Amino acid sequence: MTADIHTTAPAAVPAPPSRKPPGRGRRPGRFGVHIFLAAVSLAFLAPLLLAVYASLRPYEETAQNGYFSFPDRLSFDYYRQAYSDSGMGKYFTNTLLIAVPAVIITLFLAAFVAFAVSRLRIRGGMLLLMFFTAGNLLPPQVLVTPLYVLFLKIPLPWWMSDSLTLYDSYWAIIIVNIGFQVGFCVFVLSNFMRTLPQEILEAAIVDGAGVWTQFWRITLPLCRPALAALGTLEFTWIYNDFLWALIFISDPDKLPITSSLNNLRGQFFTDYNLLAAGSVLVALPTVLVFLLLQRHFIAGLTLGSSKG
Repeated sequence: MTADIHTTAPAAVPAPPSRKPPGRGRRPGRFGVHIFLAAVSLAFLAPLLLAVYASLRPYEETAQNGYFSFPDRLSFDYYRQAYSDSGMGKYFTNTLLIAVPAVIITLFLAAFVAFAVSRLRIRGGMLLLMFFTAGNLLPPQVLVTPLYVLFLKIPLPWWMSDSLTLYDSYWAIIIVNIGFQVGFCVFVLSNFMRTLPQEILEAAIVDGAGVWTQFWRITLPLCRPALAALGTLEFTWIYNDFLWALIFISDPDKLPITSSLNNLRGQFFTDYNLLAAGSVLVALPTVLVFLLLQRHFIAGLTLGSSKG
């Protein structure tokens, strides 16, 4: 007796659904965004690239063939000439004597006020923050005449000012820049400090930390990204300032770097290739500061962007 053995074929296992790499369907859109960002970046960089290109060519060549022509010869002669003819070394020193103390004092005072407003919950803190923020809305031209008269009447000792007054001294430019920049820094730092966990300060208070310890050893180190971002912006703004120095300084030897470019202009003729080389040299310190603080600068700008 034979039994029929029915063998059944194994059921076909369905193939797993194909998974596309994440973001594969969005590639055309991303490509368009990248093209747009590249075009915008190129539009912003075009004047700088043209200035660098012109600074490497003789003026006679660009006058004959135009700025958008292929060069016959490239050299750094204009950079050496711009540095020597404008006395740029002296003006660099003047600018550092103004910008570095102004940035440090501005950030230090702004951090104090921001800590008091955002972490200590003092009475009238919001009103104080609004007061500092409203100061940025005041046009600086409105205060030119009152400050000019005031600085002429404020005496200083001989070791602080050659003119024996606040006028025609570095202190005048430093004080004005601090006054106009501290409001913006208070606004940014106070909003940043509000994002810090309150439990950190509560634990420090339980351990017996005073207000100075809470500020200097706990809060300020956590604000390093914001301070680096503000330091980069403030140095760039104060470094590029020309209005206040033109008004409150009469001695040409005390003027900042932005005024040195005027020394490259002739009475009847201006070599714009030489002026372009001087402009590139003037812009180099701000680019260097940004490169040195780039990581902290970007961290300060993007901090909090991923929070829910």
